[in-house]
Amino acid sequence: MPNARTAGSRFVVMLTAAVLALTLAPPVAATPVADRGHGGPAYKDPNRPVTQRVADLLGRMTLAEKVGQMTQAERGWATEHRGQVTELALGSVLSGGGSVPTPNTAAAWADMVDGFQEEALKTRLAIPIIYGVDAVHGHGNLAGATIFPHNIGLGATRNPALVSKAAAITAEEVRATGIPWNFSPCLCVTRDARWGRSYESFGEDPALVALLGTAAVVGLQGRGQRGLADNDHVLATVKHFAGDGNTTYGTPVGDYTVDQGITITNRQDFARIDLAPFWSVIRAADPGSAMPSFSSVDWTDDGIGNPIKMHQNQELISGVLKAKMRLDGFVISDWEGIHQLPGTYAEQVRAGVNAGIDMFMEPNTAGEFVTTLKAEVKAGRVPMSRIDDAVSRILTKKFELGLFEHPFAYRTHQRDIGSPQHRAVARQAVAESQVLLKNDGNALPLRRDAAIYVAGRNADDIGNQSGGWTLTWQGFSSHNAGGVVQQKGTSILDGIRQVAPKAKVTYSADGTAPTAGAQVAIVAVGETPYSEGFGDVGGPQWAYDPADAGVPREPKSLELQPQDKQTVQRVCAQVPTCVVLVVSGRPQIVTDLVGDADALVASWLPGTEGAGVADVLFGKQAFTGKLPVSWPRTADQEPINVGDANYDPLYRYGFGLSTRRTR
Repeated sequence: MPNARTAGSRFVVMLTAAVLALTLAPPVAATPVADRGHGGPAYKDPNRPVTQRVADLLGRMTLAEKVGQMTQAERGWATEHRGQVTELALGSVLSGGGSVPTPNTAAAWADMVDGFQEEALKTRLAIPIIYGVDAVHGHGNLAGATIFPHNIGLGATRNPALVSKAAAITAEEVRATGIPWNFSPCLCVTRDARWGRSYESFGEDPALVALLGTAAVVGLQGRGQRGLADNDHVLATVKHFAGDGNTTYGTPVGDYTVDQGITITNRQDFARIDLAPFWSVIRAADPGSAMPSFSSVDWTDDGIGNPIKMHQNQELISGVLKAKMRLDGFVISDWEGIHQLPGTYAEQVRAGVNAGIDMFMEPNTAGEFVTTLKAEVKAGRVPMSRIDDAVSRILTKKFELGLFEHPFAYRTHQRDIGSPQHRAVARQAVAESQVLLKNDGNALPLRRDAAIYVAGRNADDIGNQSGGWTLTWQGFSSHNAGGVVQQKGTSILDGIRQVAPKAKVTYSADGTAPTAGAQVAIVAVGETPYSEGFGDVGGPQWAYDPADAGVPREPKSLELQPQDKQTVQRVCAQVPTCVVLVVSGRPQIVTDLVGDADALVASWLPGTEGAGVADVLFGKQAFTGKLPVSWPRTADQEPINVGDANYDPLYRYGFGLSTRRTR
């Protein structure tokens, strides 16, 4: 879209001006600085430059302590193996999706992180840990947090200021629970809707991803990392470097069909599509960390058949990401990312470290990693210079985050978590993300005193409208939750009643209740939650959340489920005006249903603030959203992207009708 590219260029230029003077710090000398003035080790003196503090601390560290800093364990393992944070001198702990304290409250999160921090401070040099979490659309692991639309919905807003504000709120809520590091944003460029992580992408156009990725990093960190120590900022992670959204269907090993597969491409196209957002965002926003992709790249330039896993790709991690793009931060592996590399575990560790990865997410094998890497260094297979570079990068961010001066949780903003002010921003993001695909006879906006029949399984389900990465890794449907803790919020049905209190509203999930007297129907259909490869079309079926009770979830498809089609056809045939909402993380095939609906809306995965959907339905806000991806006519059209030869989707990239606001 020319508008997105123009706005993106202006935004990037504006941000780049603030960080052009920033350069990579020169290599630090691993020599302790003489203690003077401060009365203690130089690295503990907050008045010294960070480079001096890093050099001093690095010079005092043993090999074991350095390797410990390069190791990240999962909170479950660290809880079961109390004392290992101290014993191994671990550099980091994380929470995976759904790995939460009991109770799942902000105070309990802060207490938990502080407990691990106390263990870290018992080490000889008292180096604090850095705790990390996937807060990809708000602090999704935390009950009561503000949950924003997933990135694909934010991509439809085309609004970098709003995306930055959403990221800033996420940062504030995350930091209030003691966590200074977020594994976000995803700079993936989604090129195939069959990918189970499509909704984590801002869209199919690298320029749009760069525009909104830059905004997200600025919101999380502040401008140029200068505000990292503030109690409302966190370290950002640009991921997954690179090509994760451009893998070829059928190439993954195992039962995934797209996720973690192989990007089969030439170097020019890879640079144009997959690397481009990283260039822009790193230059303009200076993210503090990066994460390589599980995927592989296979260059067609030298013939296909010799793919290289990103976790061992020295050319791209060390040569491009660090040397050419000049990432001023450290590289963290993905979850057990090196375990997918060929060879023995020692060979996997060696390959990952020598490729340029600085910290390793070894959720349940931290001890084995430490032992193995120490042996590799002693054997001369990993140079000490590589270890020192990795540890220097990690320590630099810990100093810049203020963790040495303030290692424990900032709890000041806990009262703001899920506040009305935060939810108002999320609601605005929902409204701006809605894309109007059809509006025959000006069906929308609706009258607020109409007799309205609401149907569809996604009309009154906060779990479905929030999607994956919400309280658990995969997320779950609220109507299946039973006694499981759910996110607080407003369903689409709740929002309709809130925005149109004078309307006569009837609700029937399957549309079998009588429709007599209804003037308008709103039918909300679409997907149920998933994440990563379990969302791949034709991929495996998840059955392992408490809410699932061992029952596999519905197969993932671009086709609407049969019950959704039946609900649309049943209701739309009986009510004079029919509005269909597609609540999903990617386009769904609606070609055969378009004729049944007077209005069709792509609602994406709006998160906890369903009233934002109602705002545009009733004209409180105008429809302004534009498609961030091409909407296919049939599933067989995938992959389909703007610029393709014979490009003929049902709705083109950038399409979106507008409406007027009404009083």
